[in-house]
Amino acid sequence: MTDFDLAVIGGGIIGLSTAMQMTERFPGISVAVLEKEPALARHQTGRNSGVIHAGVYYQPGSLKAQFCREGVEATTRFCRDHGIAYEQCGKLLVATEPAELPRMEALYERARANGIDVERLDKAEIARREPRIRGLGGLFVKTTGIVDYARVAKAMAGVVAARGGAILTSSEVAHIEQAPASVTLEVGKDRIRARYVIAAAGLQADRIARLCGVDVDFRIVPFRGEYYRLGSDKDQIVNHLIYPIPDPELPFLGVHLTRMIGGYVTVGPNAVLAFAREGYGFGTVSLRDLREMAAFRGFRRVIRDNLKSGALEMANSLLKSRYLALCRRYCPELELSDLSPYRAGVRAQAVLADGTMVHDFLIGETERTIHVLNAPSPAATSSIPIGRHITRLAEQKFDWKAA
Repeated sequence: MTDFDLAVIGGGIIGLSTAMQMTERFPGISVAVLEKEPALARHQTGRNSGVIHAGVYYQPGSLKAQFCREGVEATTRFCRDHGIAYEQCGKLLVATEPAELPRMEALYERARANGIDVERLDKAEIARREPRIRGLGGLFVKTTGIVDYARVAKAMAGVVAARGGAILTSSEVAHIEQAPASVTLEVGKDRIRARYVIAAAGLQADRIARLCGVDVDFRIVPFRGEYYRLGSDKDQIVNHLIYPIPDPELPFLGVHLTRMIGGYVTVGPNAVLAFAREGYGFGTVSLRDLREMAAFRGFRRVIRDNLKSGALEMANSLLKSRYLALCRRYCPELELSDLSPYRAGVRAQAVLADGTMVHDFLIGETERTIHVLNAPSPAATSSIPIGRHITRLAEQKFDWKAA
């Protein structure tokens, strides 16, 4: 039995940010970060588009809007302090059809309500700034940036370790027992006892929550985002990130062109139901994951309510030509030969029993545990404000005086 003041479950950017800020707020506490994979940031943190989001889309007053707005400055400051490359190249949202122009205007008003500096562009100005992009109108957001979030997460782990924290990889939590004064976690053949637990388990968030008896009826439903990488001859195809105007009827942002911090350009993601929580390939299937999803009434309602859009996304996944058509709406020069395979990501989407897809951050608690149940995009951008928020909750909820 190894004893710690705090165990953090999850070695992604949310768990590491929280551990880093807990060691800052409570100097001297003993902290263990438990990650089931052999290395950190293997899932959502290391498989996203690498965008530092400005917060254009989110409901004013929501945690998403607040954390994202704070997260841009916090992320760029952390990168500067730790010598991590980033670039605020800006994002251009492009309307390619007349029907999208009213939605673009509504998005402009929402961005303004969120306190974001956004600029309207007409067709001529789009052509001047992005000669290879076609659009009837657009919105330019200059604070949007790009970074490698896996590097950010590993730098956070370095801070935790420098303060005496333990970063324990290959440490999957199989069972949790809560007692009046501690929480015991079974990790492989070992047992770890902690005074308190904070869980940021991403794709496994609902399972960890159930082990602790969290009273929220939800499940994680995995959606795979598939990307392509453009060839090196297209590294300079755009000067900014290029996004479509999102369809409010769909839960995701749509396929976009993303300049990556490595100097190349990716296209994606789409959003298809994955047949496994870590189903990064189309043929990856987990019978356990499928059984759990099928047994959950909220999942069945999501499928029923989104059958048409889900079928279209699946068709776009199976037919590369359909995927290309989405890109050519705003970048008509692209050809099938330009699209090379690139790593996919899987988004952990929390779904409630009534079929609601949770679009804001969701926190659950027991007497000695705090759980991040849903951390949707822009969670990576918002990781430092989220960690700060959880640290404040832990300060209010837990008694650290004896630590």
